Amino acid sequence: MTNRRDFLKSTALAAATASFARPAFAAGPIERPYGPKMKLSLAAYSFRSKLKTNASAEELASAEMTLNGFIDYCASLGLDGTELTGYYFPAHVQSTPIHRPPTDLAAEDPASRQARIDAAVEHLNGLKNHAFRLGLDISGTAIGNDFCLPEGPGWVGQINLCKDWIDRAAVMGAPVIRIFAGKVPEGESEDSAIKRCATAIDECLKYAARRGVFLALENHGGITATPAQMLKIIEAVQPSPWFGVNFDSGNFQTDDPYRDLALIAPYAVNAQIKVAIKPNGKKEVADFARIIDILNAANYRGYLVLEYEEPEDPLAEIPRHIEQLRKILEA
Repeated sequence: MTNRRDFLKSTALAAATASFARPAFAAGPIERPYGPKMKLSLAAYSFRSKLKTNASAEELASAEMTLNGFIDYCASLGLDGTELTGYYFPAHVQSTPIHRPPTDLAAEDPASRQARIDAAVEHLNGLKNHAFRLGLDISGTAIGNDFCLPEGPGWVGQINLCKDWIDRAAVMGAPVIRIFAGKVPEGESEDSAIKRCATAIDECLKYAARRGVFLALENHGGITATPAQMLKIIEAVQPSPWFGVNFDSGNFQTDDPYRDLALIAPYAVNAQIKVAIKPNGKKEVADFARIIDILNAANYRGYLVLEYEEPEDPLAEIPRHIEQLRKILEA
């Protein structure tokens, strides 16, 4: 007898493939021969109203929540992981490259620079220690890069930003970084922006491979607003076992986001789920079971990270959404 999950697994990808003619890609779907398996995590971005961005020590002292407090919260929910979104790390960590020589190296004596590096690494190791003691994986982190900037210092700076976070992720034992593509600069063509984005990703992937960190390209508007755009970028990026997609269930605003999510699910190395979905840009309640069925059909194995973006108090709302997800995964 065919159950609901088996039926959906056999039909979802077939329907998706039929609805979108895809060329042969340099980087193909991820092979997962053992069937789907998902663990739950929560993105720190869910608490953007309570966490401080790029904060000083003084600002952190008065913050409603810190990353350590967020880790505690994830543990209290019985989660498997915690995603420590990059924006909420202290300023002294974000401003300190761990391995890459800074451009202002000549302006800083080696002892002072090493002291800054040691302090940054100590903070990263502290988060790793805290999560591990509570039985949590640091499931990943995320940055707000733009690889579509015109070639020049700004574009190089975005590549360096990604490399710096690869180092930080490696120290923490975070296996994946969610990255963005960006948007087409005024006066340029989308094709040129995609080419420049792919070049930047290629450069970062060389570094990521040496550090053992995945880069997951998120469907996040701009040149990743549709599956066709996403797949163009995937085709343009040189094949790498350290590259894949960050499947974001809430970001497509096409006529049928569920259909389009099925097109990118086979490439996912990380998956993010939101409580709302926006067909034609109109917000409605997301069908968690349908989204998870799409991931199951792609044999996705990895973290399912709730990113709560609604205006209601996350402390009040997140627990019930986590419970809904847990029940679906355990069904």
